Amino acid sequence: MAGGLALASLGAIAFSGKAIIVKLAYRHGVDAVTLIMYRMLFALPIFLAMAWWATYRQAVRPPALSGRDWLGVLGLGISGYYLASFLDFAGLAYVSASLERLILYLNPTLVLLLGRVLYGKPITVRQVVAMGVSYCGVLLVFGHEVNLQGGQIAWGTLLVFLSAVSYALYLVYSGEMVQRIGSLRLVGLATSVACLCCLIQFAVLRPWSAALVAPEVLWLSVLNATLCTAVPVLIVMMAIERIGAGLTAQTGMIGPLSTILMGVLILGEPFTAWVAAGTVLVMAGIFVVTRGAQRRA
Repeated sequence: MAGGLALASLGAIAFSGKAIIVKLAYRHGVDAVTLIMYRMLFALPIFLAMAWWATYRQAVRPPALSGRDWLGVLGLGISGYYLASFLDFAGLAYVSASLERLILYLNPTLVLLLGRVLYGKPITVRQVVAMGVSYCGVLLVFGHEVNLQGGQIAWGTLLVFLSAVSYALYLVYSGEMVQRIGSLRLVGLATSVACLCCLIQFAVLRPWSAALVAPEVLWLSVLNATLCTAVPVLIVMMAIERIGAGLTAQTGMIGPLSTILMGVLILGEPFTAWVAAGTVLVMAGIFVVTRGAQRRA
């Protein structure tokens, strides 16, 4: 149990470091298209190796993917990793790392709402109230940042929120495919699709000269691709194997706290009473939402 909790905590902290690295890279004049290209370029070999291992190194080799499976992998890769990642990177150019992490942490509420809209799954009154509390927390931090920095915060908030919606769609639609082709294989293939999409996006939208960036951007991208992307994916999967998805998700509540702490210590972002109050509301609401979902599961 202790080992699983430690893995889940490390995974959440590693994931939360992504926003910090992106904000540091933006200080060197790079844009979102170029930055995410480098992140995915360095991550692509890792995800290809992950997909290869899940396909060819298992004791029992899984069946070959059908045409329908490949279409599913393509759709999930575009929604869950390409769009979600790009929109998140673009939004981080305008909002603080703390606000970004709080918005992304609303993901369980979006999954709940999509389940209701797409599949008619019930939502309890308690969960509705909890979702309202969480969104009030985000609005509290959002309003504070708008007063300090102006209207660009609204654009950045919208981009990050759309990133959360995109990833929620991935979670909703990936359940069936995970059962059919396996979680490690699906993650490896879907993320590889996303990596290729980001490379193609850069080739189409930017001249090759845009790839000439500061050395610090390259090193930050390597760190982002490894310690904040590929490594936490594996760590969280190991945690789920040991303590289950529910407890792993609950342990993930450490993520927003670690982002806020690193934002204060590394980026110099202010930690105000507004941020503290908003964080408490978001985490309290998400805790109730995820607890309710676990009881019904």
